[in-house]
Amino acid sequence: MSLDLVDARLRNQRLTGIPLATPADVVGWLGAVQAQEYGESKWALAMRARRLSDAAIERAFSAGTILRTHVLRPTWHFVTPADIRWMLALTGPRISRAMSTYHRRLELDTTVFRKSEKAIAGALRGGAQLTRQELKAALQRAGVNADGAQRLAFLTIQAETDAVMCSGGRRGNQFTYALLDDRVPATRTLSRDAALAELTRRYFTSHGPAQLHDFAWWSGLTVADARSGLEMAGRELSSDTLDGRTYWSAAKTVRALPRPQQAHLLGLYDEYLIAYKDRGAARDRSRGTRTTAWDPFSAPVILGGRVIGGWKKKIAGERVVAKVTPLGPLGRRETRAVEDAADRYAAFVGLDLELGWT
Repeated sequence: MSLDLVDARLRNQRLTGIPLATPADVVGWLGAVQAQEYGESKWALAMRARRLSDAAIERAFSAGTILRTHVLRPTWHFVTPADIRWMLALTGPRISRAMSTYHRRLELDTTVFRKSEKAIAGALRGGAQLTRQELKAALQRAGVNADGAQRLAFLTIQAETDAVMCSGGRRGNQFTYALLDDRVPATRTLSRDAALAELTRRYFTSHGPAQLHDFAWWSGLTVADARSGLEMAGRELSSDTLDGRTYWSAAKTVRALPRPQQAHLLGLYDEYLIAYKDRGAARDRSRGTRTTAWDPFSAPVILGGRVIGGWKKKIAGERVVAKVTPLGPLGRRETRAVEDAADRYAAFVGLDLELGWT
């Protein structure tokens, strides 16, 4: 069977086709969205929705309709209140095991975490939302050594994975933490098998067609768990074989809308690339053999789903200054598609655009 990985992934990830409506719709559809680069992650949501501005996503984050915490791989992700508890119950133990080497080096153990999480819960009680440095002060008052950026970071990460706290609203440009119980009223609980089946279904529906090892990478679960999830969710998924590899996706696909070839200026760590262990489908071999053939700190530019270069941007007064570095020459239509994508980013941040090429 013929399988167009790029076209299907663009549609299922909602980069083409029918856009979603709200930040929570996007996060819920994708399951989780990598979000350690906060501004880049807001743009990732906007690209998959209809006319979402940076300010609108910021309001959603402040209101708690999307949350930011350590879930899946040991890094920040956006997740919805409806999903955060069962997802943490499934992936939290795996995250803790993945960080155990750091814990031993920093002399962090169950006894320390029990004491630190009691102090954190006490400091956040009553609806308080505190910055990491304010939590550090609370930990030190409770007799918990929180000196050093790494030790403090791992204390707070453990409190997130143990479902003690999650993101609060931002205070200016500073992030805060809030009690999870304050941010998220009681939600459904799932057995481990049900949670594994749900996460599997969610990934392959929104990110498929993808391979088993892609899901294991994205989720941070073992390959054995990923295989079990596929077995349990199999009735809702279908498989195709391409070049000897098996790809899974939802049995019912997202409806396509006819449109000319479209460009996207992706942010760093966008789900379109970061969600797969095997990213070969996004390569345009006519322009280079590696997805990261440009400055690794440039975010990717894709055209028709394939990487054609990178881009950087900065805010300068009332303008956003964007510079695109193609991997090779672009034709007139390709250039116009990239310009349209840059216009969409300028509209997202609400600033005038100055676009340059290098």
